[in-house]
Amino acid sequence: MPFGAVLAQVGGLGRFQVLQTALLAVPILLMASHNLLQNFTAAVPPHRCRVPSVPSATPAVPSATPAVPSATPPPPGATPDATSAPCRDGWDYDRSVYVSTIVTEWDLVCGYRQLRQMAQSIYMAGVLVGALVLGGLSDRFGRKAMLMWSYLQLGVMGTCTAFAPNYASYCVFRFAGGMALSGFGLSIALVEWIPTPYRAITVAITGFAYTLGQIILAGVAYAVPHWRWLQLSVSLPFFVFLFYSWWLAESARWLVLSGRAERAVRVLQRVAAFNNRSEEGEKITVEMLKSNMKEELAALKSSYTVSDLVRTPVIRHIFFCLSIVWFSISFSYYGLAMDLQNFGVSIYLIQVIFGAVDFPAKVVVTVSLSYVGRRLSLVVALFLAGLVIVANIFVPTELQTVRTALAVIGKGCLSASFNCVFLYTTELYPTPIRQTGLGFGSTMARVGGIVAPLVKMMDEYYPFLPPTVYGVAPVVAAVTAAFLPETLNAPLPDTIEEVENRWVVMDSGWLVDNGRTMDGQ
Repeated sequence: MPFGAVLAQVGGLGRFQVLQTALLAVPILLMASHNLLQNFTAAVPPHRCRVPSVPSATPAVPSATPAVPSATPPPPGATPDATSAPCRDGWDYDRSVYVSTIVTEWDLVCGYRQLRQMAQSIYMAGVLVGALVLGGLSDRFGRKAMLMWSYLQLGVMGTCTAFAPNYASYCVFRFAGGMALSGFGLSIALVEWIPTPYRAITVAITGFAYTLGQIILAGVAYAVPHWRWLQLSVSLPFFVFLFYSWWLAESARWLVLSGRAERAVRVLQRVAAFNNRSEEGEKITVEMLKSNMKEELAALKSSYTVSDLVRTPVIRHIFFCLSIVWFSISFSYYGLAMDLQNFGVSIYLIQVIFGAVDFPAKVVVTVSLSYVGRRLSLVVALFLAGLVIVANIFVPTELQTVRTALAVIGKGCLSASFNCVFLYTTELYPTPIRQTGLGFGSTMARVGGIVAPLVKMMDEYYPFLPPTVYGVAPVVAAVTAAFLPETLNAPLPDTIEEVENRWVVMDSGWLVDNGRTMDGQ
């Protein structure tokens, strides 16, 4: 790549690149904490109606939660269950495990228990809105500026959440925090400083950072059992990230493409100096940069929109298949990851196990992608995930070890599927709409994250429905993925016409190679 030659001139994979990657990976550790935080801050402890005649007595913990609504003022939007008798004096909670949660503080139980899942959906909606807003702003103001804003917003909104006076304000602050979390995707754009041969490893490092963050969350939640202090513990570090992010370098490629080549030269010379390549850095000029990137600058003049994802038959076929796959993976992933209390074992232990399983899962799928291929790897991972989730429905609740093992396998397969579909998407779409296609896939994933808690809300009426839907979705996605073409060892397409010439849509819905080369000959 032309810009790759410039990177090599300023040091390639030098000290600067290693340090910047490390500084970008650290905040991702706490990205997992915010995504999965409600497993702990919104945990539901055993509870019973308070007995006013013996207020000082230690309440017995019932084996089942009585389906009665609160007599205290309901949270905004709540509708009490008029068919059951109210707990007129409130509830007593068993605080042996969960000292304080939003459930115990605002009585989100019985008639109001659905508000717990609603809060998570509101947070995921914030993640979706943030992706739509921050992505456009980053093209205008730069990757670094928006990343710094994300750190600031998450630090402020996370701190405000810790001091939220009521359920409504809690949801508002969580929504705003979710918006900020979407800015973390911009850190991948700053990985443009990494030479092409090392970018896959760099992206893998950020993925493992997220996995490690899931394990760290369990330890922090165990050490800080009060939900407000826990929320504060995972929010305040973002002010530290904001402080050192001033040192990060803006994407030189973005600077050139946005007409700020002079600033790009200064940034490149700074990087060269940090990598002990000052003499080479001094040779970089605006004219040289523009000459090396003339193809990218020319492509910038071409206008491509979201409509190009559905304008031609092959791209349209790929678009619809990938949309289903992205949605289903995220939908089932958060359906499992946000329901840790349902497995009957220590929530802290299962959080560690759920996080740890990602390591072997991602290693196995990385090998599989290189030798078996993208399509088969994705299909098998999705089908196995759906199979074990559905199988868990028929396992008796007393067999906790079996239920936990199946859930862990399912979660590992879904994590592997995320890795598969990310790489697969970048290889299926041509260069002009690659980022657009990847962005829309990510949007579908966030929609899946919004819907997952809402489906969980139906378990009080149809207990088998949520796990059934969580299991069927990956199976449907596996069948859909089978209709995509294999891209193993295939060159990345540069134009929409190349993709249309490479594959044809059969009447059966399969995409097959039509025997023509990528240049259409």
